[in-house]
Amino acid sequence: MNRDDQMRAPIYDALETFRKKRVVPFDVPGHKRGRGNPELAQLLGERCVGLDVNSMKPLDNLCHPVSVIRDAERLAAEAFGAADAFLMVGGTTSAVQSMILSVCKAGDKIILPRNVHKSAINALVLCGAVPVYVNPEVNSMLGISLGMEISQVEKAIEENPDAVAVFVNNPTYYGICSDIRSIVRLAHAHGMKVLADEAHGTHLYFGKNLPVSAMAAGADMAAISMHKSGGSLTQSSLLLLNTGVNGDYVRQIINLTQTTSASYLLLSSLDISRRNLALRGEESFARVTEMAEYAREEINSIGGYYAYGRDLINGTSIFDYDVTKLSVYTLGNGLAGIEVYDLLRDEYDIQIEFGDICNILAYISIGDRIQDIERLVGALADVERLYKKDRTGMLSGEYIAPKVVISPQKAFYSKKVSVPVKESAGKISGEFVMCYPPGIPILAPGEMITEEIVEYIVYAREKGCSMQGTEDPAVENLMVLTE
Repeated sequence: MNRDDQMRAPIYDALETFRKKRVVPFDVPGHKRGRGNPELAQLLGERCVGLDVNSMKPLDNLCHPVSVIRDAERLAAEAFGAADAFLMVGGTTSAVQSMILSVCKAGDKIILPRNVHKSAINALVLCGAVPVYVNPEVNSMLGISLGMEISQVEKAIEENPDAVAVFVNNPTYYGICSDIRSIVRLAHAHGMKVLADEAHGTHLYFGKNLPVSAMAAGADMAAISMHKSGGSLTQSSLLLLNTGVNGDYVRQIINLTQTTSASYLLLSSLDISRRNLALRGEESFARVTEMAEYAREEINSIGGYYAYGRDLINGTSIFDYDVTKLSVYTLGNGLAGIEVYDLLRDEYDIQIEFGDICNILAYISIGDRIQDIERLVGALADVERLYKKDRTGMLSGEYIAPKVVISPQKAFYSKKVSVPVKESAGKISGEFVMCYPPGIPILAPGEMITEEIVEYIVYAREKGCSMQGTEDPAVENLMVLTE
């Protein structure tokens, strides 16, 4: 990586040049630098709305970049050790879907862990590819699904030699990493592409003593949430390509669904954040790691909590662990993760990333301070002291292995009828059901609904998890396929 080159931010520079020219706007957006919407200008600031502009020759065009945006993409590719990079303004959802749509067409098989984000399964609905799930092991105490074991991937490949790709989470939301290097070697030996969801792995490209990044492991494509641990604005992401992938074709796939009115606020945030990480990422993530490890040690000294880390590594289903993730098991205090989540927000004004049935996740990144960590630890100690209760009758388990009956696409577009959740066992789901975050489906279209799944949905809903994916906003009814 050329450090002098990485000091440049071509989109940012182009916007600054544009701002100084005081161009009179007879184009969109209609707020005309905020003048037409004073409340918006007051909320965001005149400088911000003044840079909310449309594509024009001096600023390039994301759909077909030839100047400053293309230059920014090349700098991003260099910084991340990729052959090519694409700036994405539809979040990592759009990057994940573009990866899958680039390698899969209707009827193609793709091998993937079932604990994928909903964006991956949504891509299968769009293109008609067929999932071959590798059902990961579950840590029965923590109630979280683990990584894909090499033996499981090898079995899936042997049983489905016509599969076109293998999809890997690197890492999972909870910090679990599969042996992605070995998965890449195995898949490539059988002529399959490897796609990596690195929504939670931006820092792997810049931090030291962290799990290997997808590009370094030889994966063909990777979707990166720069806005999560990388510091850019929400909804801004990157799609990385390795050597041997046709970038021109991938651009065409991206343009099937990506907006033709890309936000320059998002694009410039990607440009500036890439520069920041390239120049200061190593020291920034060393500090993040130090804070996370300190928090882990302090939380484990409280009692009742278990902030897990590298102690989980077993070399197979947990090949490595991302120590920047502060994942904490809460059931030892008789409290579901979502209950601790609510208490931290409502009683202590602390907003963490999510709470599920068994765990919470506090997302630590380059913007955190040690005093914030101290406040979180103190609040958790308070919660343990004031709200601890008997855990009798509490469910454990975030992952239930599904039975896929028909493809997601066929189920999604089939005739459906609404039935009460409690009466849905034995039927085939026609929609998604998930807690968000983390956005891993409890049910996906085409999967058999079981009594265990019904119990889990009802329990998660009653505990206060944010349920999504169903036509019914209250998640009291499910759309199921008609006979």
